Amino acid sequence: MSFLSRLFGGDRTARPAPHDVEEELARLEAEAERARPGYQGTPFNRAGDIALRAGDRERAIGYYGRAIDAFLEDQQREAARGVANKLIRVHPGAVRTLCTLTWLDLAAQHKATALLHLRDYVEAARQAEEHARAADQIHAMARLSPQVEFIDAVADALDGLGFDERASEVRAWARAGGSPDAVRDDEALVDACVAAAVNSSRRGRAG
Repeated sequence: MSFLSRLFGGDRTARPAPHDVEEELARLEAEAERARPGYQGTPFNRAGDIALRAGDRERAIGYYGRAIDAFLEDQQREAARGVANKLIRVHPGAVRTLCTLTWLDLAAQHKATALLHLRDYVEAARQAEEHARAADQIHAMARLSPQVEFIDAVADALDGLGFDERASEVRAWARAGGSPDAVRDDEALVDACVAAAVNSSRRGRAG
């Protein structure tokens, strides 16, 4: 029986043998190292699935994070979004992944999802005591976004994080229909938000 058959076939509750997992993870890491630009994210994503199936949650999170970073660097934002959503299911409080997802929502102009991820990001940042970093990120989001409802939500979030002056500035942007730096061209907004997502995602990430 092949490794993948042992891993994904038969009894779904059984975990693969540790040596099988290590062999396959080593193979996928080597595949990612050899991969051409644009192809590194997939083996890391598969490695995350295998680690998770084997019960190694922390390792899975690490692989998923590397997959997100690789996909973002290669401008594959929907692939990055898919893996980020998978990571959030494993680790709902993954602060930086929630930040990345919010940036990707703004790029895609997914208004309702952006508001949900903004809420979850701010709450996760508060729990992790990353108030200042979150304030910087969401203030930058409000500066670029042309969506008044989102800008208003950022102002409320800044109040909740204890940044009253920034909240007042952002509310003024909302009343004006956007900041002076708001990006209203769709393609330019994608470029700006994806670049910000890449910067927010770069780390030796634990989430």
